[in-house]
Amino acid sequence: MLLIDLCIQGLIQGAIYALIALGLTLVYGLLRILHVAHAALFTLGGYVGVVVTNGSGSFLLALLTAMLIVGFVGMASYRVIYKPLLMRPPLIALIASIGVFIASEELFRLVFGAYGLSYTNPPLKGQVEILPGISLSHARILVVVLAVGLLSGMGWLAVHTRIGIAARATVVDPAMAASSGVNVETIRYASFFIGSAFAGAAGVMVSLLNNLVEPTMGAVPSYKALAIIVLGGLGSVRGALVASLALGVIEAFGTIYVGHILDRDSIAFAFLIMILMVRPQGLLARG
Repeated sequence: MLLIDLCIQGLIQGAIYALIALGLTLVYGLLRILHVAHAALFTLGGYVGVVVTNGSGSFLLALLTAMLIVGFVGMASYRVIYKPLLMRPPLIALIASIGVFIASEELFRLVFGAYGLSYTNPPLKGQVEILPGISLSHARILVVVLAVGLLSGMGWLAVHTRIGIAARATVVDPAMAASSGVNVETIRYASFFIGSAFAGAAGVMVSLLNNLVEPTMGAVPSYKALAIIVLGGLGSVRGALVASLALGVIEAFGTIYVGHILDRDSIAFAFLIMILMVRPQGLLARG
């Protein structure tokens, strides 16, 4: 039963990583920029979730509001931060993104306080026994359902819609896509909205699981998300999804079997190093 429980917990954590890493993967695929400020959007989603839930009593409203607000903030970040720097070396945009992330932590601290926020009446506290001796909270079940639904919807959008096909073409060859009539700017804005909304949803779910949102909440997940997109193969959405789930499971088992040697975060980066030593291009990227 312990092995099954660890697999379940690892997949739940991996689902959260996948929601965060998807936005980074989309941005890198389109712009070849590491979007470090994505972590600030994750934290913003957590704050919006807590504030709206405490104010309205509706967690569903909070989740939808967080995804919309964070999605539009993500679009604004492209317009204000990245678009003016597209003709500059990628390192310039990376430095700007890091600066925005650090500044956002201080802004959250000023607006919401240094000690974080919690749910006044935490929703989804009930438990469901899924197997004999293994129970999951409603919140964890929602994490899985939400991640599967959002990621499946993203996959359908990429394969069966014009905007999805246009986005894939833009990633492969932006100049050719533009010459074929694809509005590259629209694709970029749409990708920022979708990726940011997913990060906002992840922030809401993490705030629910921990019953806490704090200004630095996005720091560690952002580092892990960057590791995930490298591990999966830079720009590979499928690779990021596989790497997210693998990392969640490895962390879950690692905390039990090697937790006395390495903490949870160290296990993640040790796993990354070992995989990249064998396959430096990532799991699902071509050499």
